[in-house]
Amino acid sequence: MLQYPNLEKALKYNFGYDQFRPGQRQIIEDALQNRDLLIVMPTGGGKSLCFQLPALLKKGLTVVVSPLIALMQDQVEALRNNNISATFLNSSLNPYKVRSREEAILNGKVKLLYVAPERLLSERFLPFLDLVKEKIGIAAFAIDEAHCVSEWGHDFRPEYRQMKSLRKRYPDVPTLALTATATDRVRTDIIQQLGLKQPSIHIASFNRQNLYYEVRSKTKSAYAELLELVRENEGSAIIYCLTRKKVDELTFKLQNDQISALSYHAGLGDEERSNNQTRFIRDDVRVMVATIAFGMGINKPDVRLVIHFDLPRNLESYYQESGRAGRDSEPSRCTLFFSFSDIKTIEWSINQKTDPQEQLISKQQLRQVIDYAEGTVCRRTIQLGYFGERFPGNCGNCDNCRYPKPLQDWTIEAMKFLSCVARCKERFGMLHIIDVLRGGKNQKITQNEHDKLSTYGIGKDKTVDEWRMLGRSLLHQGMLEQTSDGYSVLKLNALSWEVMRRQRTVSLAIPIAQKITWEEGSEKAAEAEILLQRLRSLRKQLADEQSVPPYVIFHDSTLKLMTQVQPQTLAEFAKLSGVGSHKLAQYGEKFLAEINAYSQKQSLPEKPVNLKPSQNLLSDTELLTLQLHQQGFSVIEIAQKRNIRPTTIIRHLTDLIEKNQPIDLNQLVPLEHQQKIWQILEVLGDISLTPIREQLGESYSFDEIRLVRGKWRRENRK
Repeated sequence: MLQYPNLEKALKYNFGYDQFRPGQRQIIEDALQNRDLLIVMPTGGGKSLCFQLPALLKKGLTVVVSPLIALMQDQVEALRNNNISATFLNSSLNPYKVRSREEAILNGKVKLLYVAPERLLSERFLPFLDLVKEKIGIAAFAIDEAHCVSEWGHDFRPEYRQMKSLRKRYPDVPTLALTATATDRVRTDIIQQLGLKQPSIHIASFNRQNLYYEVRSKTKSAYAELLELVRENEGSAIIYCLTRKKVDELTFKLQNDQISALSYHAGLGDEERSNNQTRFIRDDVRVMVATIAFGMGINKPDVRLVIHFDLPRNLESYYQESGRAGRDSEPSRCTLFFSFSDIKTIEWSINQKTDPQEQLISKQQLRQVIDYAEGTVCRRTIQLGYFGERFPGNCGNCDNCRYPKPLQDWTIEAMKFLSCVARCKERFGMLHIIDVLRGGKNQKITQNEHDKLSTYGIGKDKTVDEWRMLGRSLLHQGMLEQTSDGYSVLKLNALSWEVMRRQRTVSLAIPIAQKITWEEGSEKAAEAEILLQRLRSLRKQLADEQSVPPYVIFHDSTLKLMTQVQPQTLAEFAKLSGVGSHKLAQYGEKFLAEINAYSQKQSLPEKPVNLKPSQNLLSDTELLTLQLHQQGFSVIEIAQKRNIRPTTIIRHLTDLIEKNQPIDLNQLVPLEHQQKIWQILEVLGDISLTPIREQLGESYSFDEIRLVRGKWRRENRK
């Protein structure tokens, strides 16, 4: 049956990868046995391969249903670059192109066809599909973004509901439903709505280990913090806002601050929106500012930063949108700015909904987002718990784990809280329980005679916010549950009773007044190898020649492998992960030539004789920056010579100062500025740059503060 007896060989030949990611092989084996499948796999986990590889190994056409034009064009481009026969049919094509592509399909020249659900179910297209089945056969239907079928999903689309008719029309053709996000309720809905028959269900972990999650308060300095994040970040960034107006304002401000940024929202014309997206995907601009409501549908693997400048509407959307960072598994960052004014904006839009059930669902989803933003436990525990996945915490890659808040024993308070839930017969939500504990006198309490309970008024010593914080923490730690039908009624579980019997203690992380922000210098290794920059330049040049995004040529991870391995022959080059047979033939010689040219020219100058003993701690890239600095070149000149960003050079110089290397700070920062920055550091201590700059004023740059802070840190370590 198989064209290749070995699936790994087929994987390497067609896609260039040496091994499958967790779960992929089993899914592909099931797909080759013509089973219905439900595949829940996070963004960047390799979902597409689960239907693309079986499509190449099976007879007939695989029809892929995709909701977004940009997404299907993106995937087809990437497949063609691997010499895989794929095409799409959508509204962007003229009638002649549609006809010629349909002919190619009927002649068996296409293995994968991407279509939107509206076209798939149209009166004109279904007869064509009947003809395809008769002439060449239909291998499978792959329903991408399958959560769109469910009203409980974050992106419900009514046209997805009609796809059940495919099962009736083609009962023998297997269906693969794929999504990056689906709660248990949504999964059940997908199976029912698509008519999947005894599907093999594959649920991968939702844990994206390479993403750093943090929540920041949206204070007056929020824009300055955002700007600092964008400047610190080496790669592409997406910034989400709630309204079109906010998108346009933020884009304008960023452009004024010399950041290459563009807008993306439904208010722009189709052409402008499409052009903006293309420029972002092809690395012509670095930052895309977009509305949360408008799905971008991009498949760009090297987004290094996703900022939600406004609150998302639900946790599923947040997981999906923040998940656009680091799809290539490289370290990336997800920052959410939180303010109560955003809640009012979302509540207003919820109240515009006419369906009471929709309102109920949306309000519950909003409460879950607020719980996440205000949560003091591991961010992953909250996120993964939402999808029904237990995570023990201590991920080491979120703000709450990296900068833990002090713990206090709240076992007694937890016993009071849970006891109150029990005495209210597990029929009420959190606010009512808190009202009872605090001795409230509202109508709901008196009607239910809850003012006569033994727990009535025993929690007057704590504020509403403190009780709410405890309630949220109990939910996040799995010591309490709540219904997911829109009403959020609290329910006890086995762990709740352990707490009430004093068999389990409860600790609560108490927020501290000052928000600790991420430290930039040591957290992110500088991507400054000269060879990597040269390979990126070559990749961009080749991509522009073909009018495709750079990552279609090779992913960042493959370029980094090239810099580490530095292959000298085509045979060595072929062994790199991400290099398939087609890409080897098309690009191998060009990239080898660049690597060989670098190897011949690259000989670092003699190391300066006046290096301090810590020179063995210096990387080659820091050494090169140090040598050029000592030769009298400015930061801008060094950056130009090395073809890397000035902020990276500043980071090198800061690290060199901290490592006690001979950097002339007077050459970089005026003495008067040095003294003033030093005074502020003595008062505020080792905190992030933004609050320091607020004290100093706008005449002081972040670069100056960073350099002086490097020296201050060195002196304070002695």
